[in-house]
Amino acid sequence: MKRVRFEKGKIYHVYNRGVEKRSIFLSEGDRWRFLQGLYLFNDETGSANLLYRLEQEKGKMHFGILREYMARHGAKRKPLVRIMADCLKSNHFHMAIEETTENGISRFMQKLGTGYTKYFNTKYERVGPLFQGPFKAVEVKSDEQLMYLLAYINAINPGQELEPELKSAAQNPEEILSFIEDHFLWSTHLEYLGKRDSIIVDKGIAGELFSSPVRYRKFIADIIRGKQRSGLQDNLLLD
Repeated sequence: MKRVRFEKGKIYHVYNRGVEKRSIFLSEGDRWRFLQGLYLFNDETGSANLLYRLEQEKGKMHFGILREYMARHGAKRKPLVRIMADCLKSNHFHMAIEETTENGISRFMQKLGTGYTKYFNTKYERVGPLFQGPFKAVEVKSDEQLMYLLAYINAINPGQELEPELKSAAQNPEEILSFIEDHFLWSTHLEYLGKRDSIIVDKGIAGELFSSPVRYRKFIADIIRGKQRSGLQDNLLLD
């Protein structure tokens, strides 16, 4: 795949999976650690010591604890990128990211990959690479593509837990909609529904594309039922 040249102000679909398609998240704790990294590594300054202190002082993590801790201990942050959406599956992750600082995506992904691999290898007593080579990325070239990408990251990819071939119309759309809304915690679907407020996410223009949670949910429902898909998924690395 041709290497992407990142440009400030542009949005990209960023993706990677475990080496040999192995699981990179073996517990909820692993997912929380990765989410912590999405926030803490998205900073011009170092964050490894802060991440260690946070774990030692707080133990099991969730968004509320992280927000409270950063309010009390965090210095002024300088984000490297805008994280607009994310989804964590057992052996891979997807993100929609905007380049907001020079070389921001490359620096952020290097910190995130190195930090999480070190954590995972230490915890599970393994050595060597965790991810299947460098992360992959593709530019999002229109508002319509961005809307579809958000639907893919937030809903279609999680929904594939129930229907692996969900890139086409769902066989049981209501079951899929219920699952992604009520049972799958590891995407930013709830943020776009207005039901959760993550300190990780900065929607940027993505928040403007959906005027309300109601409009967002209708768009997702139409996508799940097989409407509004034609051509939008082309060249977006939807794997």
